[in-house]
Amino acid sequence: MTRYVYDFTEGSMEQKELLGGKGANLAEMTNLGIPVPPGFTITTEACRAYLADGDVPAGLDDEIDEHVAALEQAMGRTLGDKDDPLLVSVRSGGKFSMPGMMNTVLNIGLNDESVEGLAALTGNPRFAWDSYRRLVHMFGSTVLGLDDEHFEEAIDAAKEAKGTTDDLDLDTDDLKALTERYKELIEQDSGAPFPQDPREQLRASVIAVFDSWNGDRAVLYRRRERIPDDLGTAVNIQAMAFGNRGDSSGSGVAFTRDPATGEQGVYGDYLQNAQGEDVVAGIRNTLSLSDLEALDKKSYDELLGHMQRLEHHYRDMCDIEFTVEDGKLWMLQTRVGKRTAAAAFRIANDFLDEGLITEDEALLRVTGEQLAQLMFPNFDSDGERTLLASGMSASPGAAVGQAVFDSATAVRKAEAGTPVILVRRETTPDDLHGMVAANGILTSRGGKTS
Repeated sequence: MTRYVYDFTEGSMEQKELLGGKGANLAEMTNLGIPVPPGFTITTEACRAYLADGDVPAGLDDEIDEHVAALEQAMGRTLGDKDDPLLVSVRSGGKFSMPGMMNTVLNIGLNDESVEGLAALTGNPRFAWDSYRRLVHMFGSTVLGLDDEHFEEAIDAAKEAKGTTDDLDLDTDDLKALTERYKELIEQDSGAPFPQDPREQLRASVIAVFDSWNGDRAVLYRRRERIPDDLGTAVNIQAMAFGNRGDSSGSGVAFTRDPATGEQGVYGDYLQNAQGEDVVAGIRNTLSLSDLEALDKKSYDELLGHMQRLEHHYRDMCDIEFTVEDGKLWMLQTRVGKRTAAAAFRIANDFLDEGLITEDEALLRVTGEQLAQLMFPNFDSDGERTLLASGMSASPGAAVGQAVFDSATAVRKAEAGTPVILVRRETTPDDLHGMVAANGILTSRGGKTS
């Protein structure tokens, strides 16, 4: 019988075709002794079998149960326990990186009983209810495919009633009420209540990740990036690390070199009291990674050490996701980072000088597509300028176009021959078609990595 599930301790970076890029790299970091929350990976073979037959392959449910039991033993907690629940994340991860294009669900295992247990156990009811409302929101929009705008309208209404624009100003009672509103939306829009059984939550989330391989935005992204359609995605199930437990916690994204220029230094974004999705979603303005040093020097120094080790191990610039939970650093992902053409030239040359790669490897590190990027338009450095506003650049080049405020309009006008700039509060993966159509993108909040 085909084996479909591998523990992080069993894989390696060489198994991206089977375990996906994320799963293979989580296994590699685990085996390097880098602090990674324990977990396991469901293979791309399982996804392909599911997509071919329309049902999970025989034996997969039993394998998942076995690995959940092993994870429960390792963590000393039980999925669904009402007093001390094990909570897990479910994340996609194909052979090639497709950031934001497929589904993620966090905090699986919470329900109406275990949220009270988590609140009592941690002495932090706000954290418990913040985690629960995130699960209900993600499950509704991601697993059930309900309109995300309904959930966003609900949290915006809660903040407006509180007289704030910041999620962090919502207290425990606000978050309880918001969670109940989310549950009402799920029952109203789907015809069924939010599932209280953590096993049902987990199974539905795994299937949702499989299905997201053929979602519209994933198909569009693969077409644009020339990624084959028949690879399938792996699914990573991992014990939760919580960046939303208070100001001594947070989440961030780091690069071992500047992806815009290739310079060595400290580059990335950090967000206190936040889960990882908050950083890449751009729902709050981030701090620079260097600000973490003043907030938590121990975690900052550990992070820099892991970054250097990973860069030397992979012999390339790495893109890293991490979480700090009450002062404890956890590494959640690493991959070879995307970069501009200018950065590709510089990084290849620097790695050659440092003896990490050969001349032949250095030449192969710069692609034809990156060479074409050098022809992107730029602002005339000698031209007259009138400063209208300032912001943070997140990609190379310059763009001119008519401002539009939703992706559908961007696509319609671009198809009619009008160059457009897509202006959004923040972009989401559902904006991909508008982002592809636009000459440039401007957001009012977020950071370099969102």
